Amino acid sequence: MRIFLIPNYGFCFGVKRSIDMAYHTIKNNKTPAYTWGHIIHNPQVVAQLEKTGVSPLDSLKGIKPGKLIIRSHGVSPEFIPKAKKMGFEIIDATCPFVQKAQEYAKRLCNEGYNVVVIGAAEHPEVQGIIGHTNFRATVINDLKAIAKLPRVQKLGIVSQTTLSPEIFAEMVGKLLSKAEEVRVYNTICRAVISRQQETLELAKKVKLMIIVGGKNSANTKRLAELARSQGCEAYQIETKSEIKKQWFKNKLSVGVTAGTSTPDWIILEVVQAIKNLSLPKKKPRK
Repeated sequence: MRIFLIPNYGFCFGVKRSIDMAYHTIKNNKTPAYTWGHIIHNPQVVAQLEKTGVSPLDSLKGIKPGKLIIRSHGVSPEFIPKAKKMGFEIIDATCPFVQKAQEYAKRLCNEGYNVVVIGAAEHPEVQGIIGHTNFRATVINDLKAIAKLPRVQKLGIVSQTTLSPEIFAEMVGKLLSKAEEVRVYNTICRAVISRQQETLELAKKVKLMIIVGGKNSANTKRLAELARSQGCEAYQIETKSEIKKQWFKNKLSVGVTAGTSTPDWIILEVVQAIKNLSLPKKKPRK
């Protein structure tokens, strides 16, 4: 069995930056340290940080003030002043690409555009983006939602950074009929686009794809969808422990890809575990 790993795997720039900032924050730190929510969508990395004393929070009520690391997905603008007022020291680890999406959404809103964010409404990144429009933006995630939108004079469009470029282009095309003037900012992360393209190319060449990443990671889920779109059998796992031997029966080639929030060590462990499945079993000594 041949195993193929995408050329560019591991953390994207924004995720690596956030994790590096978190570890730098806790180095020689003598005050409590927290992340607002999960710093990235990878349970294993979050667990590692917790072991060093960095606790994820979903509420500041009753929490002893300390250093508060803003997750890579960002937050609404009113959150940071509120946290500072409560005595927290803010370390903003928002991904720069997410910050761009926030800035564009705010600019469009200030210039009188009706803002549409293409993405998942419940995702923390999208919540942060619409927060920068004072929650006046509309979030849509499928073509059916476009039909319900009223026609307006000016329409501004941004995207969740992990969206598929193909879906974004299709949605924008349909939105053009909804306004006299349309301004579009392509806020999809370049690393996400590259990862999706590499996954698509690999899925065309193999019969089985293993996608490694957090179950709550939007960009990882999208990789699994893309692999299956090529008629390729695909399974999304978080760690090597989820691998099932029967997946590989009669498979001569296997592709491995991973979300942009999946660390190298987890990916390489998965690759090694797959290799071990094809190794001949040693006969017991007599």
